Amino acid sequence: MSETPEDIIDEGEEAYELTRRDVSAVLAAVDQSDRAALLELIEPMHAADIADMLEQVDEGDRRRLIELYGAEFDGDILSELDESIRVDVIEALGPDVLAGAVRDLESDDVVDLLEDLEEPQQAAIFDALDDAGEMVARQALSYPEESAGRLMQREVVVAPEHWSVGDAIDFMRSSEDLPEQFYHMVLVDPRMHPVGNVALGRIMGEARETKLATLVEDIFQLIPVDQDEGDVAYAFNQYHLISAPVVDAEGRLVGVITIDDAMAVLDEEHEEDILRLAGVGEGSLTDRVISTTKRRFPWLAVNLVTAVLASLVIAQFDAVITDYVALAVLMPIVASMGGNAGTQSLTVAVRAIATKDLTGSNVWRVIRREVLVGVVNGVIFAVIMGAVCLLWFSSPTLGWVIAAAMVINLVVAGLAGTVIPVILEKLGIDPALASGAFVTTVTDVVGFFAFLGLAAWVLI
Repeated sequence: MSETPEDIIDEGEEAYELTRRDVSAVLAAVDQSDRAALLELIEPMHAADIADMLEQVDEGDRRRLIELYGAEFDGDILSELDESIRVDVIEALGPDVLAGAVRDLESDDVVDLLEDLEEPQQAAIFDALDDAGEMVARQALSYPEESAGRLMQREVVVAPEHWSVGDAIDFMRSSEDLPEQFYHMVLVDPRMHPVGNVALGRIMGEARETKLATLVEDIFQLIPVDQDEGDVAYAFNQYHLISAPVVDAEGRLVGVITIDDAMAVLDEEHEEDILRLAGVGEGSLTDRVISTTKRRFPWLAVNLVTAVLASLVIAQFDAVITDYVALAVLMPIVASMGGNAGTQSLTVAVRAIATKDLTGSNVWRVIRREVLVGVVNGVIFAVIMGAVCLLWFSSPTLGWVIAAAMVINLVVAGLAGTVIPVILEKLGIDPALASGAFVTTVTDVVGFFAFLGLAAWVLI
C-alpha cells in the first residue's frame, strides 16, 4: 500500500529524519497532485527551508512542485534560492504568480534577485513590478556591481532633525508604507543630508516632548553609494552597526543598509574565500557538470604544471635516489609537511587580509612570527624524523639530512604562506584564488631540492 504524505511525516523520530521525511512527504503530495496536503506541509516552513527543499529535489520534481504550489508561492523563497536554480524556478512560475511573489519584496531583495538573472528573466521581473518599483530597481542596477547602491534598500524611515519623540511616534502610527523591519529613524537636515540615527528603543522609552536630536547614537557611519559591499560589511562588523544610511555624491540620503544584508555579504565573502582556497571558485551542489568542470579545470591545469616542476627537481637527483632507495620513501614526508605548514600560514594570511587585520603596518611582524613558528615546528619534527630514520634505516646521516630538510621547508612554508598572498593583494590579484598554487609549488620545489640536495652532498 502506498504511503500518504501524512504517513511519512508522522513516522519521523529524529531531527535529521524529519528533515528528510519532510521532503519525502512533500514529494508524495506532489505525486498525488494533492494541493491541500502540499500547502499544509509547506505552510509551517520558513522561506529558507522551502528554498533548501527546492534545491534538493531534481528538476522535474521541482517544476511539478512549483506548479502545484501555485499562487501561494512566497517571493522570499526566490531571495533564498541558490543562484544556479533561481532561473529555473522563475521560468516555472507563471507571470501572475511571479508578479505576486515579487510585489511584496523589499527593494534590496528585488535588486539582489535581478542582478543574477539574464535579460529575459530580468524582463519578467520588471513586468511584475509596478512603475515605482521598476524605477527603483533600474536605478539600483545602474550602480556598480557589488556596491552599496546594489545592497541598500530604498525604504527608509526619515525624520527632520527638529522633530520630537511625539512627532516621530505619531508619524509612524499614521504611516501606511513603513518598511517591514527597521531599526532606526534617520534624522536629516533640510537638504536631506543624514545627521544622525535614533534607535527605535530610545524613541519608545522617552517622553513625547524629548527632541530626537538629543537621542542620536554616538556611532554614526555614512555609506557612500558606490562603496564596495565588502567594505560595507567590514564597517558593520568593525563598528557593530545595526543599520547605516547610504548617501550619493552630494551627501543626500538615498537608502539604508541593514545588518542582515551586511552580514549576508560577510558570509558570502567567507564562503568565497574557502572555495577559492580550494580552487573551485563559486561553485555549488546544484551546478551542472559542464559548468563545474569548466570552473575547476584551470586550477587543476595549474596544479599539473606545479607538479611537473617538482618532478623536474626530482629528476636532477635520479642517481642519488637510485643509490639510496630510502630517499624515495622519505621524500613525500618532507613535501607533505611543508605543504601543510604553508596552507596553515596561507589560510591565516588570506583571512587577515580579508578582515583588514594584516596591513602594511604589521606585515613584517606577522612574517617574522610565521618564520619563527616554522623554525620551532621544524626543529621539533626534525628531531622526531631524525629518530625515526635512525630506527627505521639505521642511518644517523640520513636522519640528519631529513631533519635539516624539514627545518628548511617549514621555515620557507611559513614565509611563503604569508608573503605570497600579501604580494598578490598588492598586485590586485585575489590572494584567496591564486595563492594556493604558488605556495604549493614553493614548498614542493624547496622541500625536494633541500632534501635531495643535502642527500647528494652528504651521502655521495
